[in-house]
Amino acid sequence: MRLIQARLLDTVRGGAIGVAEIIPGVSGGTVALLVGIYETLISSAAVIVRAFFSVFQPSSRPENWLALRQLPWWRLLVIAAGMLVAIVAAAAFIEPLIERFPELTRAFFAGLIVASLAVPIRMVGRPFGFSRLTVVLTVGAAVFLVLGLAPLNQVDPQPWVVVASAALAVCALVLPGVSGSFLLLSLGLYQPTLAAVNDRDFGYLGLFIAGAIAGLASFVVVLQWLLRRARALTLTVMTGLLLGSLRALWPWQTDERVLLAPATEQLLPALLWAGLGVAIVVGLMALQRLPASASQPTV
Repeated sequence: MRLIQARLLDTVRGGAIGVAEIIPGVSGGTVALLVGIYETLISSAAVIVRAFFSVFQPSSRPENWLALRQLPWWRLLVIAAGMLVAIVAAAAFIEPLIERFPELTRAFFAGLIVASLAVPIRMVGRPFGFSRLTVVLTVGAAVFLVLGLAPLNQVDPQPWVVVASAALAVCALVLPGVSGSFLLLSLGLYQPTLAAVNDRDFGYLGLFIAGAIAGLASFVVVLQWLLRRARALTLTVMTGLLLGSLRALWPWQTDERVLLAPATEQLLPALLWAGLGVAIVVGLMALQRLPASASQPTV
C-alpha cells in the first residue's frame, strides 16, 4: 500500500512539473524543488549522461554502467509518465485559459513564484547576509531586464532553430526560476511548439526532443558540479532567478511586455488568485515532507 501511495505521489509530482513546462513564466525546475524531487532528477540525469559518454571512455565504463543500473528506474519512469500526460493535457486546456483570463492567471502564477522563493532559501540552510542578498538582487535585476525584451515571432521556424531553442529551453527543467515556455515565447517558438503538441506533428516534435536531449546532456553535469562545489552560491543565484522571473508574471502588461498600472476592478480578484497560488505552494511544501518512493541516488 505504501509503495502504491508513493507511486501515485510521484505521478502527481511529474504531472505538476509537466503542467509548469507549458505555462510561460513558471519553471518546471521550481516545481521539482517544491515537490522534493529536484536533486533526484538532477543526479539521475547526470548518471545517464556520464554513462552515455563512457562509451567513448572504456576506463570509466564499468563504474558508470554500475551507477546506471542502480538508478530508481521505476520512480523515474512514473515521474516521466506523469509529465508526459500533463504536458499533452495542459497544452489543450491551459492555453485557452491564459488567453481568456490573462490577468488572473498571471496573478495566480505570480503567487506560486512568490511562495517558491522560500524553497532555495531554505535549502541554503544559512542566514541571508548582505553578500547573498546582493547576489539575489543583482541576478533578479538582470533577469527582470531580460524578461522585458519584446518577444520574437516565427511562423515557420527552420529545423536548426527548433533544435537550438529546445536545447536552451530544456535548461528550465533543471534550473529553477527559468521558464522554458517563456524562453520559447521570447524566441517565437511557443505557439508553434504548442500547435505541434496539439496536432501531433511528430516531425517537429522529433527535432524538439533531439535539441532538448542535447541541451540536457550539456547542462545537467555542469549544474550538478555547481551544486556539489558551490551549493550555497548556486541556490542563492536560483533565488535571484525566481525573484526576477516575477517580471513576466505581472498581471497587467501588453503583448510587448510593457508593464501597466493595476486595473482597479481586477485588483481584488488578482490578489485572491495570487493568494491561492501561495496556498498551493504551501501545500506542495507539505507534500515534500511525505516519504519518497525510493531513496535518492548517490552520485
